[in-house]
Amino acid sequence: MQGVFLDLDSVHPSDLDLAQLQDCLPCWEFHHHTGADQVLSRIQGAQVVVTNKVPLTASSIQASHGLQLICVAATGTNNIDLAAASAAGVVVSNARDYATASVVEHVFSLLLTLTRRLDAYRRRVRDGDWTRSPHFCLFGEPIEELAGKRLGIIGYGVLGRAVANLARAFSMQVDIAQRLRDSSRPGRLPLAQLLESCDIISLHCPLTEQTRGLIGETQLRQMKDTALLINTARGGIVDEQALLRALQQGWIAGAGIDVLAEEPPAASSALLHCSSPRLIVTPHIAWASRAARQRLLSEITANIVAFGNGSPRNRVC
Repeated sequence: MQGVFLDLDSVHPSDLDLAQLQDCLPCWEFHHHTGADQVLSRIQGAQVVVTNKVPLTASSIQASHGLQLICVAATGTNNIDLAAASAAGVVVSNARDYATASVVEHVFSLLLTLTRRLDAYRRRVRDGDWTRSPHFCLFGEPIEELAGKRLGIIGYGVLGRAVANLARAFSMQVDIAQRLRDSSRPGRLPLAQLLESCDIISLHCPLTEQTRGLIGETQLRQMKDTALLINTARGGIVDEQALLRALQQGWIAGAGIDVLAEEPPAASSALLHCSSPRLIVTPHIAWASRAARQRLLSEITANIVAFGNGSPRNRVC
């Protein structure tokens, strides 16, 4: 079997051990990047294709007659035409649970930076304000505590549960949003009620047609004006223009965003030009600890080996 990895650089392989992945198939082609116009020629003749963010469309899947397995080097599969893969008899497997610790730690890094005003205090120390302070410490930026705050989680899978567990260790109260199509689960709140009652909203749902634009102007206006929004899921879940207005006009108190609708973003991206100290934007790195990226390669390897043994794992279709 021949394998092709379309965008190896997307996992930043320079500090990773690739040996197990390389050894799981007799023949590999590793590409640093792959443009849309290169996909078809690069997957021709391959039985296994690995892609992180390179889209595999219906036309490319249908034209690749030898294709048997698509491994997504991520949990989300919105870059794969799953219907076309299913119709062509191609198995699609994703990677699961490899980045839980990394994402959860990033969520709380964003939260603590916002609530403790760490960026502002670091800037003031660099500017010499502490050296001029009449006191042993430097006041000025209001510092909040997570203890006692109410955290609302939208998307209660592995990541949502892990965030909830750590939140409880911080003595936070946790509420969980009802699924969009399921209002029968006890103990879960309708989205509007969750937004109105929680001090922090953290997103952990996949990007689907149902969740695209889930947090828009209406939802941001429903949140407390003291609330924080954290998004380490997918950028398209949040209406970025509405979020910008929410920050500028004080509908919410702040946001920590690790994902944008367009990645990499255009230089003109409105959120990148927002200078508010109440906004933190990080470049889609919540998942990207070295340990998580190594586990990701192990997940891909395990998916390929399991498929070769006739027992596909992490199967999406």
